[in-house]
Amino acid sequence: MADAAQRLRSVAEQVLGAPLPVRLKAWDGSQAGPPDAPALVVRNRRALRHMLFKPGELGLARAWVAGDLDVEGDLYTTLDVMAGLVWERGEDDRTLLQALRDPAVRAAVRDLLKLAGPPFPPAPPREEARRPRRRLHTRHTDKRAISHHYDVGNDFYEIVLGPSMVYSCAYWEDGGTLESAQRDKLELICAKLGLREGRRLLDVGCGWGSMAIHAAREHGVSVVGVTLSQEQAVYARKRIADEGLTDKVEIRVQDYRDVTDGPFDAISSIGMAEHVGAEQYLEYARQLFALLKPGGRLLNHQIARRPQCDESAYEVDAFIDAYVFPDGELAPIGTTVTQLERAGFEVRDVESIREHYARTLRRWVVNLEADWDRAVRLTSPGRARVWLLYMAASALAFERNRIGVNQVLAVRTPESGAAGLPPRPRTWHG
Repeated sequence: MADAAQRLRSVAEQVLGAPLPVRLKAWDGSQAGPPDAPALVVRNRRALRHMLFKPGELGLARAWVAGDLDVEGDLYTTLDVMAGLVWERGEDDRTLLQALRDPAVRAAVRDLLKLAGPPFPPAPPREEARRPRRRLHTRHTDKRAISHHYDVGNDFYEIVLGPSMVYSCAYWEDGGTLESAQRDKLELICAKLGLREGRRLLDVGCGWGSMAIHAAREHGVSVVGVTLSQEQAVYARKRIADEGLTDKVEIRVQDYRDVTDGPFDAISSIGMAEHVGAEQYLEYARQLFALLKPGGRLLNHQIARRPQCDESAYEVDAFIDAYVFPDGELAPIGTTVTQLERAGFEVRDVESIREHYARTLRRWVVNLEADWDRAVRLTSPGRARVWLLYMAASALAFERNRIGVNQVLAVRTPESGAAGLPPRPRTWHG
């Protein structure tokens, strides 16, 4: 008798203490749950072993990346309802250990163990970052972490990002395209930094060179862009040569901590500071402060998380850490502003563009799904599944205000107090 789906549903509801809001489809052809709901598809028993040996988010992620767990129906709807049930349970909900005190739950888990098959853990998918225990955010470990995320093939990123090759939140207007919204974002940053002919810009974490090219071509500035990704640097240099901007833009494979040829009139850090880490953030801020001229401006574009009552309890998201951004950390916007001020900056403007990132991510998902077979060929089925889950889940997180993104404009204000900004800075005149 094919009944794996019903047995799985019983276990899940016993452990969670709530009805499962999705349908379950199992490898034996059985189904259980609301017929009109999106379905979680457990393709084989190995998915159960992933979840048993790594309970929680990492086990679910491993099953998903391996292709042992899938979704039929709308992915966003499924993630939304599962987030409310699994990832966002309140302090009063039972933990797994508490649930196991219930004899009925223990019996259900024993049944799950029988369903799971051989009692040994499956190997993690090869896309998972494998790292020995070590000190985080050294030059060596940061380079390895950046390589894991960015050195997966420029052709793959062209599929996801489109012609702009900008891997950060766009700035949307009604009727705009992804390309126009990314162009508007770059222009907004240039305006906030007051860029004009003869000025010198440092672009920290320059990616595939889009900000450097835009600033040099549209505003006549000289740009130094630094990245830890060799693949990004090669791609950016070719784009710069094709634009005829080699006399204006230099791309280096270099850690920001090793930049010594300041001062610069302005610094852009777009989607890079998430990689810095809490312990290194003050050093990051002090280094950028030291590289600016008096009166120079920093535009720090950074994802933020919601603050916690007990900040010491903050843990990096297990899926993101293992598969997307190894060693990445998010901080509340208040913490970021405080660290910039401790480094000597005067923070002059903070603009939240949270909703813009949700829209950007949904557009990237469309791009990936539209060219899925090619994306798989260029990387691997697991890698494509990582990016699909990460971008769709992140879009929901921005929409639900679980995370945000902010542009912080800070100035190395000279002793005279003349910051060089207009009285109404949102006009963004240089």
